[in-house]
Amino acid sequence: MITVQTSLGKGLIFFGLLVAAIGVLLLFSEKVGWIGRLPGDITIRRENFTVHFPLTTCIIISALLSLLIWLFRK
Repeated sequence: MITVQTSLGKGLIFFGLLVAAIGVLLLFSEKVGWIGRLPGDITIRRENFTVHFPLTTCIIISALLSLLIWLFRK
């Protein structure tokens, strides 16, 4: 039987690995130029401001994270 402490511990380890992976991705994002610049990513530039919403990038990251979570639950 899995206790609350065991499941909480596994969740914290998974969350820590996820944060570390995102950190590594951010470190190497300059070398991977397509992140945030995919077709479907929205950028609005005006005189006083710029708004950037990486819609396609968010969808791809969401799909990858969903796949990883699904694989870890099996």
